[in-house]
Amino acid sequence: MELSTEVVVLLGLAALAAGFVDAVVGGGGLIQLPALLLALPGAAPVEVLATNKLASICGTTVSSATYARRIRPDPRTFVPLMLAAFVGSAGGAAVASLVPREAFDPIVLVALVVVGAYVLFKPSLGEVTKLRFTGGNHTAAALGIGLVVGFYDGVLGPGTGSFFVFSLVGLLGYSFLEASAKAKLANWATNLAALVVFIPQGAVLWGIGLLMGVANMAGGYLGARTAIGKGAAFVRVFFVVVVSGFIVRIGGGLLGWW
Repeated sequence: MELSTEVVVLLGLAALAAGFVDAVVGGGGLIQLPALLLALPGAAPVEVLATNKLASICGTTVSSATYARRIRPDPRTFVPLMLAAFVGSAGGAAVASLVPREAFDPIVLVALVVVGAYVLFKPSLGEVTKLRFTGGNHTAAALGIGLVVGFYDGVLGPGTGSFFVFSLVGLLGYSFLEASAKAKLANWATNLAALVVFIPQGAVLWGIGLLMGVANMAGGYLGARTAIGKGAAFVRVFFVVVVSGFIVRIGGGLLGWW
């Protein structure tokens, strides 16, 4: 697929920004996926989704490793979370081709409004880790989050990291920083599962995906280091700002503002 130099540069910048945002609070796909949709108007929806996954897994690999070294997330949470997320994402990816392109934005917009409002009106949410469940109940909650959010990631994808962060904070009681560390590991698993389904279908546009992947890796490393350095309060504020920006962008597009 032939692309102009300007389009390649813009895709690279979008992937860099997506990697940074995704590493801090998730939701990088809400930058990267629209960029791919604009740059590849003739591509099938499944090709856009698959290429986005390839670029994203590059960034989540770097940010996950960075968080794992510095935050050392609890394996009792992230292991079941990752396993369920992998299964859910594979199932979602298997039916992704059935989802019409025009359904993407309305679904994501509703979810973001609910999540953003909840976080905004609960200022103490995610300041510190106060786990709400123990033992088997904690594991069951982690499995449920992984399965549901993972399925969504396989079907659509944009905002998955944000939904993982929100679920880990709102349901399990983790701080925003702890939640971000676990969300990256789960997001890596969902990206891998989706690619396991997409690659045999021949849906991945490898040249574009790998190019964006390099930029996404750089953004993911910078984002993870920034989040770790500035702590949970910064991550929460960044989460609200990013979600608000996505709501305006998607909502404005649906209303025909741009």
